[in-house]
Amino acid sequence: MKFGISIVSDIAKIMDAETRAGEKAVSAAMREAGTSLKTAWRAQITGAGLGSRLARTIRSAQYPKGRPSLNAAALVWSKAPVIVGAHDTGPLIRSKAGFWLAIPMPAAGKSLRGGRITPGEWERRTGMRLRFVYRRAGPSLLVADNVRVSKKGRVRENITRHKDGRVSSRLQGRATAVIFLLVPQVKLPKRLDLARDARAVGNALPGLIVANWDENSS
Repeated sequence: MKFGISIVSDIAKIMDAETRAGEKAVSAAMREAGTSLKTAWRAQITGAGLGSRLARTIRSAQYPKGRPSLNAAALVWSKAPVIVGAHDTGPLIRSKAGFWLAIPMPAAGKSLRGGRITPGEWERRTGMRLRFVYRRAGPSLLVADNVRVSKKGRVRENITRHKDGRVSSRLQGRATAVIFLLVPQVKLPKRLDLARDARAVGNALPGLIVANWDENSS
């Protein structure tokens, strides 16, 4: 019995066509994977109650740009990596100087620069001095004495400023308000699991490449 082999087409052209199909398949799969991971991470962030603004810091890009490649790659990252990373790992936060961490209470109000207000900014803004109250059980406190507190729990200025520069205290309705809690450290709760979504996308990647390869070969 004899067997015969005949090449019905140019083998070089066949291999070249398969290579191009592979380049398109890998590039398309990586693009889909990057977009899928970006969407999943954004959904995690909003689902954890961290807001759409932080979610929009998640971005994706594909490399190389503008051409298909068998070595195509996708990069997914955050433009606020410290914040996102903290919620992903749940770190233990300590003061850099080894002192207290000041946690502002509602009476402290908001910082004029955005974010949390600090004791120094609060004193400069209000012209009042904070008093330290040490407690063995529970966090220590920074309080403001002889202040007026609004219905919303915010501290009002407790002095009257005259045109001639004189300052007089308003004596009615005075109270002591807790402005900051002082703690040696804070354990941030882990609210994200970004690795879980990355594993899911990675596991689905081979199937994406095969599906796109079949599509480009047909």
